[in-house]
Amino acid sequence: MTLEEYEWLVSDEATRAVAENRGRDPLEVALDTRVPHARLVATQVKYLHRAVSKLPSYAAAQCILPPLAFEQASSERCAAHKRIGGGRVLDLTCGLGVDALALSRRFGQVVTLERNEVLARVARENFRRLGAANIEVAAASAEEYLAQTHERFDWVYADPDRRSATGRKLVRLEDCSPSIPALLPAIRRAGGGFCLKNSPLFDIDEALRLFPDSRVEAVSLDGECKEVVVYDDGTGPEVTATALGAADCSFTARPDAVAPHPGVFDPARYRWLTVPDVALQKARLARLQLAGQADIWSDNGFGFSAERPADAIGKVFAVASVEPYDPRRLRRELKGCGATIFKRDFPLAVEEIMRRTGLRPGDDVRLAFTKIDGAFWTIRLK
Repeated sequence: MTLEEYEWLVSDEATRAVAENRGRDPLEVALDTRVPHARLVATQVKYLHRAVSKLPSYAAAQCILPPLAFEQASSERCAAHKRIGGGRVLDLTCGLGVDALALSRRFGQVVTLERNEVLARVARENFRRLGAANIEVAAASAEEYLAQTHERFDWVYADPDRRSATGRKLVRLEDCSPSIPALLPAIRRAGGGFCLKNSPLFDIDEALRLFPDSRVEAVSLDGECKEVVVYDDGTGPEVTATALGAADCSFTARPDAVAPHPGVFDPARYRWLTVPDVALQKARLARLQLAGQADIWSDNGFGFSAERPADAIGKVFAVASVEPYDPRRLRRELKGCGATIFKRDFPLAVEEIMRRTGLRPGDDVRLAFTKIDGAFWTIRLK
C-alpha cells in the first residue's frame, strides 16, 4: 500500500464507499464506474469479508486491511491465546497489529514497532477505530529501537517475518527479520520475559536448545497447527500442546517425560480409534496424553482402545474392523465409493491410497491407515 492510497482510504469519501459496497462481489465493485477509486474499494471489500472469521474485531470496526499484512497476520483467536500479561510490553513486530491488539487487553501499555512508515500509519488508524487507546506505535525497526531505548518492559514479544525478499518461507530464526539470535542480548536488557511466536514448522527441540529454561507451546486452531510459541522467562523447561476450537484443550509435560510402551498390537481387542490433535503431534506429546487411555506406538500415530477415552485431545471414532492393508480387497469391495481418509505413520499419500483402492473423496465410508511394528493396517470406522 502506498502513502497516497492510505491517505485516500482514511478519507470520509473512502469510508462511505467501502461501507456502501460491503457484501458485494469484489470483482463487480472493481468494475463499477460509479465507485470512486474502485480498485482500492474492491480490495478493502474483499479483505473485510475474509476478516469476518479471521479478524472479527477488524471487520466490525471496518479497519484498513493492506493485503500482504492481512495474509501475514495471526488470527485473533490465536493472538488472544498468548499466556503473558503485566504492566508494559514491547512488541517488536507490529505488522497489522493483531498481536498488539490482543496484548493491549492483557497489559496496561503496549509499545509496538513497525519499520514501514505507511504500515505504521495504518496500525495507528486501526487502533483508533478499534478503541485501543493504550497502544503506542513507533515507526522504527527492532534493531534501531533496542539500540537506543533505556526503557524496561515486563515482556518483549516478537513474531519475526518468515518470508525472504523473494517470498520463500524461512524457518531458521537467524534468517528471519528481525534476527532474534542477534538481538537476544538487547531483548533481555529490555524485558523481564521474552515471548517468541514461531512458524508451525519450527522444531520443538530446537526451541528448547535455544531457550533451555522456557515453556514451549504448539498451538492448533480447528485441527491445523498454527504456531510454536516460546515463553522465555525461566519457568521451564516444559512443553505444552494446545488445541483451540469449539472446546479448548491443553496438555503439558516436561520434555524428558517418557510414555509407557503399549506392548503388542492386538487388533481384535480395539473398539475405538483416536486421531490425536496436530498440536500433540507437533509437540510429540500424543503418547503421554493418551497414556492409560489408549495404546499408541508413536507420537505420529493413532491411539487404539477397548473403551472410549474420556480425555483424549483429538477426534475419536468407533471402530468397525481392523484388518491388514490389502488394496486389492478394498478395490473389490469399495471401488467408486466416496471416502474420508485418515493416515498416520503410513508411507502413501492420500491420493495414492485412493488411486490404488479405486476410492474417491466423499463420505460414504471412513477409513484410517497406519503402520505399527512393521505391519500395515486398515481401520474401517463406523
